[in-house]
Amino acid sequence: MKKQFSNLPAMLYADGEGNIYDHPYYRMAGFSGDGPAGIMSDDLLALPEFSKLFFIPDCPPVGLDAETGEYVPVPEAETERGTSPCFGVAAFPEPGIVRTHLPAVDYSKKDYNLPMWAYTAVGFRDDQYWAAGFVVEHNPRWDPRNYDDDELMPAIDTYREGSPGGPLMEHLVQCATINHCFAAKNLFLGRWEAPLPVSRACNASCLGCLSFQPEHLCEESHQRLSVRPSKEEIVDLAVTHLNHAPKTIVSFGQGCEGEPLTEYRLIAESVREIRKQTGEGTINLNTNGSWPGRVRQVAEAGLDSIRISLNSPREEFYEAYYRPKNYVFQDVIRSIELARDMGIYTMVNYLVFPGISDQEEEIEAMAAVVEETGLNFLHLKNLCIDPRVYLDRMPESDSPALGMKRMAEMLKSACPELELGYFNQPVR
Repeated sequence: MKKQFSNLPAMLYADGEGNIYDHPYYRMAGFSGDGPAGIMSDDLLALPEFSKLFFIPDCPPVGLDAETGEYVPVPEAETERGTSPCFGVAAFPEPGIVRTHLPAVDYSKKDYNLPMWAYTAVGFRDDQYWAAGFVVEHNPRWDPRNYDDDELMPAIDTYREGSPGGPLMEHLVQCATINHCFAAKNLFLGRWEAPLPVSRACNASCLGCLSFQPEHLCEESHQRLSVRPSKEEIVDLAVTHLNHAPKTIVSFGQGCEGEPLTEYRLIAESVREIRKQTGEGTINLNTNGSWPGRVRQVAEAGLDSIRISLNSPREEFYEAYYRPKNYVFQDVIRSIELARDMGIYTMVNYLVFPGISDQEEEIEAMAAVVEETGLNFLHLKNLCIDPRVYLDRMPESDSPALGMKRMAEMLKSACPELELGYFNQPVR
């Protein structure tokens, strides 16, 4: 066995019923974009207990032959039940972890689309699972161990008793109990960041939209908001939350809605009224940043921070994913510039993907955006999508992929004042 491979975890595979095994011979492999990429020991971390494991039906894993250094599809293996077809296994890590490698899988026979998770290479060694990723930010406020539903259900009952209620609150009850949205849970637990979804419409058609899939690429993972909430209910929920505890945030723009700037007047009016009633906490807007003029109006109302989403700082990659309607990529860049010019704490929600986000041209383009706009904070957020769906729709590029950890290091070196992380930041 070659020394450089001897310490790698074993390849994982699953049988047709989803039982997971570690292979006695093949080592763990990982993909960057379409093909294999070497996994180093510092690419691995012990998979935290609240991560998830998936198997990928009809898709054999690709293992590393430690004797030859070759990557080999493994269509079948021996289990205690006899010879069984092998299917690939992937992990979905806890929040705060950036994946470095996609699962190594042969997708050639797959005729379906995977649901929207951040599929990550995973192996098994020393009686535990190892994922390909690194921690970019540890934040106990988003630690799954702090979201016990045994505490949530009584908290929802108590909240209902003390609140006038309304359709927005009931929508967020569903988000908290059915979709297990941590932000919605925070509202009822009276702490940290809570959501204020307002929009039913969107001006983009993102491949990985969580709440609307008109092409049926996969099943939506969130139920989109179905009613326009009143300013009065928005203000009541927000003021109660902001006054309740330190380091609180309320955020417009959630996975369970469209683009919040389609309701910019409602947001601006609500923000003004919130700030009349309390100066506590942070009011944040998560948005695609497609209307700079609307960003200005919401910011002037009293916004504290803004997080603008990008999957790429390269226009052709951005448009292939967001598929914008009646706006262009430069509108998004202008919104980032505008927010910084107005003194708003400005973040980019960077939807990262191994083999795309770590391309040399991509890193240079992102550094240029940071330098041009004065961006404060860059979220390195794993893009949740079927890897094949994403790769099949991205433009071709011969720019080399340098590795996800290297990408983070290069951005920090080129932009020393830029903060890298994973979560929204309280600024009050």
